[in-house]
Amino acid sequence: MTKRALITGITGQDGAYLARFLLDKGYEVFGLHARRATDTFWRLRYLGVENDVTMIEGDLTDLSSLIRAATESQPDEIYNLGSQSFVATSWQQPQLTAQVTGVGVLNMLEAIRIINPKIRFYQASTSELFGKIQDPIQTENTPFYPRSPYGVAKLYGHWITINYRESFDLHASCGILFNHESPLRGIEFVTRKVTDAVARIKQGKQKELRLGNIDAKRDWGFAGDYVDAMWRMLQLDEPDDFVIATGRTTTVRDMCKIAFEHVGLNYEDHVVIDKKFYRPAEVDILIGDPAKAKAKLDWAPTTTLETMITEMVDADMQRVAGEG
Repeated sequence: MTKRALITGITGQDGAYLARFLLDKGYEVFGLHARRATDTFWRLRYLGVENDVTMIEGDLTDLSSLIRAATESQPDEIYNLGSQSFVATSWQQPQLTAQVTGVGVLNMLEAIRIINPKIRFYQASTSELFGKIQDPIQTENTPFYPRSPYGVAKLYGHWITINYRESFDLHASCGILFNHESPLRGIEFVTRKVTDAVARIKQGKQKELRLGNIDAKRDWGFAGDYVDAMWRMLQLDEPDDFVIATGRTTTVRDMCKIAFEHVGLNYEDHVVIDKKFYRPAEVDILIGDPAKAKAKLDWAPTTTLETMITEMVDADMQRVAGEG
């Protein structure tokens, strides 16, 4: 029988890549879509799968809509990728972030418990849970210390998933994903902000790039690799939680250098430090240990940071050129 999957956040970066990944595996894919005034389907179009997904209107803050979505799609697997996912916005809209990113997970778990407790559930956790790091390299056993309303909301989502797994015997797993990027990344995220600016500066449409703390270090991987890990978690006999990362950390400064050098520019000539982009509480360094994922999921990243950033620059060069 054909497997069925419901993806929340399907119009985001991870949702689009996961939709294509599951379609390639023969799944029937449903997407939870919160109505918005702007076009949110461009990522699915970019990957050529917009017409292959069945969309269902709903919202993570509305339990009744989640029950209807689960009833209509009758999924074998639910991937909860939907959230207010931009860290900076979480300080401006902390209550919204708590409701969507935190309580929204509870709503989805309740819908599963009501409709069909046999549905397998994936929760998108995040390296922002670690925040003010308690170990030099973060594993599944590293204590959490989130440093933003987003991180705190994700922490609730993480622990309520574990609680429902242990309380109601749900097949519910959390992927503690470190930063993962692609040409589909939102423009508000630093990697895409950089690659878009590189394209505009190279083509004479922008002169400078204003950034905050460029000495912050992150463990960056490719989103297309990371959705594979999500799927592998739900194929296990027993649910579990996994750090998904590359094990390599790089500064924003060095990432800028890679991006600008790809088009023959020196980042130092164009990057301007602007204090308004500093976070109220900074996360200085993140680096994950994917050893458990390699051992239990047979997963490992396949795309290097250099390859990913240059592909993002190339995609933005093409986009910017197409703007006329």
